[in-house]
Amino acid sequence: MLDRTIKGAAAHPADSRDGYLILGILLLCLLALTILSLGMGRVSIPPGKVLSILASAVGPMEARWTPAEELIVLNVRLPRICAALMVGAALAASGAAYQNLFRNPIVSPDILGVSAGAGFGASMAVMLNIGALGIQASAFGLGLLAVIMCFAIGQAINRHSLIVLVLVGVVIAAFFQALISVLKIVADPVDVLPVITFWLLGGLNKITPADLPLAGGMIAVSLAALFALRWQVNVMGIGEEEARNLGVNVTLVRMLLVLSATLMTAAAVSISGIVGWVGLVVPHMARMLVGPSFERMLPVTMVAGALFVLLVDDIARAASSMELPLGIVTSVIGAPLFIVLLLRARTSWS
Repeated sequence: MLDRTIKGAAAHPADSRDGYLILGILLLCLLALTILSLGMGRVSIPPGKVLSILASAVGPMEARWTPAEELIVLNVRLPRICAALMVGAALAASGAAYQNLFRNPIVSPDILGVSAGAGFGASMAVMLNIGALGIQASAFGLGLLAVIMCFAIGQAINRHSLIVLVLVGVVIAAFFQALISVLKIVADPVDVLPVITFWLLGGLNKITPADLPLAGGMIAVSLAALFALRWQVNVMGIGEEEARNLGVNVTLVRMLLVLSATLMTAAAVSISGIVGWVGLVVPHMARMLVGPSFERMLPVTMVAGALFVLLVDDIARAASSMELPLGIVTSVIGAPLFIVLLLRARTSWS
């Protein structure tokens, strides 16, 4: 009964075909940009040679490139580009999940304090000098702790109110931001403070192949969970009371959505630092392209997020002789873009 009702409320087949077309176009753009990004840098490598180097990693080929070019493509640029794709897809999808859950267009992945908690964890790890892996683990753990604190306090105040959860998230984020400020004040201004500052600004310049498996696994599992919940999320968009009447376990779905979005955000922030605006801007772009249906919107949001972060990272690498922090570039591009999207939409959230 529930499945038939949900599918009956789904998009018209023509709308679905349009969604597949848009998704296909975005995937082609993403593939082309990935090849171009692998060849872009101080050592420029033509796209054909990039494809040959990638193919050589799968099977033996006659080498028409230098060992240095192969090292640059496979060991330096490929991990960074994979990280950009993962971070973009994760932040955009988590932003879409939060915006649908809270039915609010200005909700972003850090609404429950995960980014602030991760920032404090990374700053503390830098202070303790426990290495790159320790920084990632601490950022991931403290990001999750921030959300757990948010949920615990929100449940104690009013377990059924999303508004209370958002307000508690604002308080938790402010608390961890204050702790970050304390660490920056007491940190060594020569050796430690610059590391903390640049991590908080976000960036992918120190990504190595070893950084990808754990974060990638967390992001993949979380994305799979969001995809599995797509029908229930569509029904909850009608209203929670109606969703309960149709048999949806609203409390369980809400918990799974928050858990999945939080895991993705924490995993992304742990390897990239704090990268803002992706989870706020990209879901709006996807909604304008394919409509509000979470089933159609989720894959488009993921691909658009990956495309957006990869493009911004390319700009950060090429904008000047000194690489710009990724978080700064996303803010410079994302803020005006968000205003443009709002002016084009001119509609209220429903």
